[in-house]
Amino acid sequence: MLRGVAEILWRYRGRLIGPEEITFLRQLIAAHPRLSRRRLSVLVCQAWHWIQPNGVPRDMVCRGLLLALHRAGHIELPAQRCHPLNHAITHRRVAAVGPVDATPIQGELGGLGALEIRLVRRTQEEGLFGYLLSAYHYLGYSRPVGEHLKYLVLAGSRPVACLGWSSAPRQLGLRDEFIGGSPEQSRRNLHLIAYNTRFLIVPWARLPHLASHVLSRIARRIAADWQQSYGHPVYLLESFVDTERFGGACYRAANWLCVGQSQGRGTKAPTRRRTCSIKQLWVYPLSPQFRQHLLGATDHG
Repeated sequence: MLRGVAEILWRYRGRLIGPEEITFLRQLIAAHPRLSRRRLSVLVCQAWHWIQPNGVPRDMVCRGLLLALHRAGHIELPAQRCHPLNHAITHRRVAAVGPVDATPIQGELGGLGALEIRLVRRTQEEGLFGYLLSAYHYLGYSRPVGEHLKYLVLAGSRPVACLGWSSAPRQLGLRDEFIGGSPEQSRRNLHLIAYNTRFLIVPWARLPHLASHVLSRIARRIAADWQQSYGHPVYLLESFVDTERFGGACYRAANWLCVGQSQGRGTKAPTRRRTCSIKQLWVYPLSPQFRQHLLGATDHG
């Protein structure tokens, strides 16, 4: 049902909140005065059918909404019963690992031998993945939330690359223009796009074409890996390239497409003036019918 602007009091992660939703939340809180904020969030997810593609309630997103409405005075939540750690800090912490052999690896890619690509999320090697990004990637390491995959690439027993992938950003005009369709269609099927959050070739691996080779290998398997982990595939890969640091040559060599560049305003710029570096958006379709999948015209099972 379409709503007028006056009926919308709040927008949060694609959900519109108006007087009807506020009334429902107030009645729910009044009917369950002994429930914690977490339990109330679960009830809201159930009532609104607010679930992830894998069937898990969007509990953390819902809690964020309830807290925002509470702080704005629209609802009154029960007193907070516990004070969790600051995850913005804990997610950046990296466990110590043993010494890493940084002896240069040089020569031709063909002479390196077979590369092994491992999914390392929730394995003993996840610590090494985090350490390498923290030590050698210019953006450092931050533990992702939501759907995500972590790949460690090894030559024998030595790491040569790390790649992190997560759910796609919600608002990305360049990507939405490339796909086509309505904003509603774009938001509904974001879980079918994988965003390359980190890509590191370790500084001691000095081999031509290594980066494009790794990108091509990952592209051939990531849809199946996502299906195995989250119950659905992905149909499009995307990545930003900072033009002040890189030229995107490895993406071009791996047959990715550059669909445009940002204006340097970031996602939270208070004005239209440039506040950060210009970034190119590169994409890689995983299926000839990727647009039909992303616009909802094809079954995703």
